[in-house]
Amino acid sequence: MPQFDIVGIGQNATDTLLLLPKFPAYAGKVPFAQEILSPGGQVASAMVACAQLGLRAKYIGTVGDDERGRIQIESLAGLGINLDDVEIRKNTPNQTAYILIDQTTGERTVLWQRSERLYLGPEIITAEKIVDARMVFFDAQDTAAVGKAAEIARAHSIPVTVDVDTIYHGFDKVLPNIDYLVTSSEFPIQWTSERDPYKALAMIRGEYKMRVAAMTLGAHGSLALTDDGYTYSPAFVVNCVDTTGAGDVFHGAFCYSVLQGMSIRDTLEFSNAMAALNCTALGARGRIGTMEQARALMARSERRAHRDYESAAHT
Repeated sequence: MPQFDIVGIGQNATDTLLLLPKFPAYAGKVPFAQEILSPGGQVASAMVACAQLGLRAKYIGTVGDDERGRIQIESLAGLGINLDDVEIRKNTPNQTAYILIDQTTGERTVLWQRSERLYLGPEIITAEKIVDARMVFFDAQDTAAVGKAAEIARAHSIPVTVDVDTIYHGFDKVLPNIDYLVTSSEFPIQWTSERDPYKALAMIRGEYKMRVAAMTLGAHGSLALTDDGYTYSPAFVVNCVDTTGAGDVFHGAFCYSVLQGMSIRDTLEFSNAMAALNCTALGARGRIGTMEQARALMARSERRAHRDYESAAHT
């Protein structure tokens, strides 16, 4: 039996949240209401969501040796996430993000910086670090490293899922080894130059033959393409405090759902619910819910369907 349910490879960050009563106009000036230091990052936060849902999670990545790095390590270790293959880079600041949150809407603007010394090279990825897992998840920032991980996983019949939001050099070599592609709404259009998201998803899936090609749609939910066609799942309406980390929690919930053998419709619905719950508190990991909380939200909450996606998914 594999030691881990999921291994996550990629970014972590320690965020400074700045709460703004309203977002300033260009070249304007406003006082901020509150400043909060909070751990985050795409893959690290997804692993936190997996761990809180009961999965045995392992994180592989690089962390700076400053105070922000210490905060990140403590947050992951405190949840029992395995950190044996995390590298602490000496005299290096951890990846940092300053996140401006508009308190009137909960929407955020992210300013980030990652030192080149945090680069995760392919030589760090070995078969021993990958094969003892039921699933591999990564972002696309350090493309050579995650590409190697995907090749190892494919050779050992371990399913691979990825969170990608923009085009990275060399990602075309990674895509043939992806089983579950979950992108931003912009990526399929950027990759294919096809402005129709349905056609763009179909083009990517047709070329690379992944099981699922999906995209997150923010406040409009999520969309996926499988052998059975398109599935659209509307977002849940909640009192949005902060959208930071919603996509990361979606990805963690998506991985959990696949490992539990859920249908694609149930996977998208559950992942949307977990993302929505996280938006009801501040920070990338502000309110990662339980299965019971997600089910309660799914049972009672209003949905925010997008007419174009909803109609097209049923044609």
